[in-house]
Amino acid sequence: MRALTYEGPYRVGVKDKPDPRIEHPQDAILRVTCAAICGSDLHLLHGLVPDTRIGSTFGHEIVGVVEEVGPEANGIRPGDRLLVPFNIACGACWFCERGLTACCENSNPSSDVACGVFGYSHTTGGYDGGQAEYVRVPFAAVGPERIPDDVDDLDAVTLTDALPTGYQGAEMCDLHGGETVVVFGAGPVGLFAMKSAWLMGAGRVIAVDRVGYRLDFARRWAGAETLDFDTVDVVTAVKDATGGRGADASIDAVGCEAAGSPMQRAVGVLGKAVAGSSVALNWCFHVTRKGGTVSVLGVYGPPFNLVDFGTAMNKCQTIRTGQCSVKRYLPRLLEHVREGRLDPKALITHRYPLEQAPHAYHQFAQKRDGCIKAVLLPHGATLH
Repeated sequence: MRALTYEGPYRVGVKDKPDPRIEHPQDAILRVTCAAICGSDLHLLHGLVPDTRIGSTFGHEIVGVVEEVGPEANGIRPGDRLLVPFNIACGACWFCERGLTACCENSNPSSDVACGVFGYSHTTGGYDGGQAEYVRVPFAAVGPERIPDDVDDLDAVTLTDALPTGYQGAEMCDLHGGETVVVFGAGPVGLFAMKSAWLMGAGRVIAVDRVGYRLDFARRWAGAETLDFDTVDVVTAVKDATGGRGADASIDAVGCEAAGSPMQRAVGVLGKAVAGSSVALNWCFHVTRKGGTVSVLGVYGPPFNLVDFGTAMNKCQTIRTGQCSVKRYLPRLLEHVREGRLDPKALITHRYPLEQAPHAYHQFAQKRDGCIKAVLLPHGATLH
């Protein structure tokens, strides 16, 4: 089959690889119809995630049709159209039984840091991802969800990661009504966090980024006020906008490649002396009021970085974070999509055949041509 392959920092290609096969009775093989490129894929591309091996295939936002099933993948049949959560969950461990599929202790048992994730280095289990014609799906009857006929593939692919992650980020703000929420990052996850904050009763949403067309989209699609951190001092601007006290909650939807501090970029992103740049997270601490909540969705790799924890501690802030347990949000989010309260495919601005994956990564990483969300179509442009 043809698949995207990692060739070293800043380089990916598309090559022939062996077709995936059933390796466990609970596996299924999926013919991938649509695989999105996530902002966190760029952390892999840029060499910021430990143990990302040459030849591996990225892609953890996957939709497709079942080709083959193992004898114990009960309830899944060839021909089923599935959306596949990015985290791999066994459904039977202590965490999975409590709905915390992002903490599954059986899909990546050699590590205490993360559960298994499709296409996200050997730190998360070494599973190949879905930016390919086919992908092996472990525990296929546990995490994946059948897609209702009235939900198309482009809406469905957002439900595998970006939308539930943004939704969880707003949920972790513990909104009761009328709060001011500042969201750092106007990419797909940040935009979904903004929309979700409104659904949960926020009184005001402020988006922070430096990319003009993304701030325009945040105003138009998410109804957010916007701040460009290249033209204003973000902390001062938020304080001025909130009577000097600060926002009730903030969301870091950027993670370890944040811009805004030459020193953090030099040490964490370019020099890799620490695990990335923590500028967005530090800004969260400073723009959030005393006793407020900081919700962290952006991806940070181990082991450590230059986090201003003392500010958070002395301001008595609550910090909530974690990879999203996608499965538990799917019923509610499918309802929002089917009822028209959320229109997630509006964020998908670019579609590419698999062979153009290197170009797609370049456009997405460089934020060119108005790109907000890009998807790869390994079997052509015909989608459900």
